[in-house]
Amino acid sequence: MIQRLIVDLAYFINTSDAYQRKKRFFYNLLENSSYKYKKYFDIFMITLIFASVVILIREVKSHVNDDLLFFNNYIVSIIFFIEYMLRLWISSSVTQVIIDQSEHDVMLGNKFKLLKAIKDIIIAKFKYILSIKAIIDLLAIIPFFHQLRLLRIFILFRVFKLFRYAKSIQTFTSVISAKKFEFFTLLIFASIIIFVSSVLIYVMEANNPDSPIDTLFEAVYWSIVTISTVGFGDIVPVTQEGRVVAMFVIVAGIGVFSFTTSLIVTSFTEKLDEIKDLKVIDDISKLKEFYLICGYENVSKEVAKKLSLNNKVIIMEEDFNKSESAKKDGFISLNYDPGSIESYKKLNINIETQVKAILCLSHSDVENVYTALTVRSFNKDVFILSILINKMNRNKLNFAGVNELFYEKELVGIIAKEFVGQPVAFEAIHALRTNYNGIDVQEMLVSDRVLESFVTVGQLENKKYRIILLGIYKKVRKRFFFNPIDSTVLEVGDYLLVIGNTQFLKEFSIYLHKKGSNNGK
Repeated sequence: MIQRLIVDLAYFINTSDAYQRKKRFFYNLLENSSYKYKKYFDIFMITLIFASVVILIREVKSHVNDDLLFFNNYIVSIIFFIEYMLRLWISSSVTQVIIDQSEHDVMLGNKFKLLKAIKDIIIAKFKYILSIKAIIDLLAIIPFFHQLRLLRIFILFRVFKLFRYAKSIQTFTSVISAKKFEFFTLLIFASIIIFVSSVLIYVMEANNPDSPIDTLFEAVYWSIVTISTVGFGDIVPVTQEGRVVAMFVIVAGIGVFSFTTSLIVTSFTEKLDEIKDLKVIDDISKLKEFYLICGYENVSKEVAKKLSLNNKVIIMEEDFNKSESAKKDGFISLNYDPGSIESYKKLNINIETQVKAILCLSHSDVENVYTALTVRSFNKDVFILSILINKMNRNKLNFAGVNELFYEKELVGIIAKEFVGQPVAFEAIHALRTNYNGIDVQEMLVSDRVLESFVTVGQLENKKYRIILLGIYKKVRKRFFFNPIDSTVLEVGDYLLVIGNTQFLKEFSIYLHKKGSNNGK
């Protein structure tokens, strides 16, 4: 009974629009760099971090106002604690784990394994808790326990939280992490040199009364200072043997320093194009209006020239050489795949307000179809114009959601005008390849909860969600029925094989699991 209540509660929360809206808001605020309010949140958190450090420095030799200490030890720590708990909340979905476990058990004909679900939830949460960023966040909260004066030093860990909020620091970190194996190898090499040289210099110098190296710690200190090529000169070997060791350490230090510099320069060189793209994307996100041209062929070049006379034009081209050609012609060009939904996510733009029209001008009807389908998967209103290479593909482009088609020979010279878009319904067509980005094929389990609202296939109303029901697998009969009729009766354990846009599939799944969703019952 309790297990059923837990599963019902998980479905209720997972299908609650209010809950999902709140979780999406906090996810955008904390993790989504394209969210318009995130930068204000980041600035606020950075201000708190610097305020904490300034108060800590001031407290060393001067009296600090009690109100400031209260603010630093309590208010700031509480804010960081709330942020930590919110990040822990959005790191994984507890309700989804319960639902997945429940459906898995139903499929196998077993009872719901609550303990297994709890174990998976704990593992998922601890995976986040033990991440480096989460540990830094936790250490930044420790000054809350201000009674232990020593713990106030953990305020300095708040500085490391800047890695979350400063985009330039994140860029630098990503560049360095790309060479983490090389840096790890370098660290091992440097550690061996420091260890060997420390022992050697200690053996050579420790028994000499004139030598400043009297302990192993001083030997280690000397080795680190020498291999880093800093050379303070406060500790130097006095014996002939010790100086020979110093010469080898100096040479090794030059090698380590050179290797480190080379790694950093190489990393930035390899990431330079990506960094430039990020700068271009930032510039694009600030544009009020522009035309987005997908594909850069001869026709695209002429169209871009005409449109750029009075408008901003952005080129998106998957082929690197063609993208570079567009840049040489003076256009803003991105080496992205127009048929991938990830490309539009990277753009960080509001298509409804910023994009006047999307022009699919690739010299391939297939690529233009994929581009149109991708755009329609997340926006139904933006105006899409496409070139038509082969008349036989006209219907395919129309089904993909293209507002207007131009035969290639008629296109040049026509497009220098404003386009007014009309909403176009998205239709999934059988020609879609299964690995197409934005389109997915899923199996949806018919559970007790689903059966409470839907008895027959006709009651599913999948067409309302623009989902195609390819077939149904009947668990009892152990048979798959292709294109089932509306009167087909649903049973617990059946599987619905559906195809459609990923977002539509998610909405359809929520609809199925909402109690009382079938008003006709």
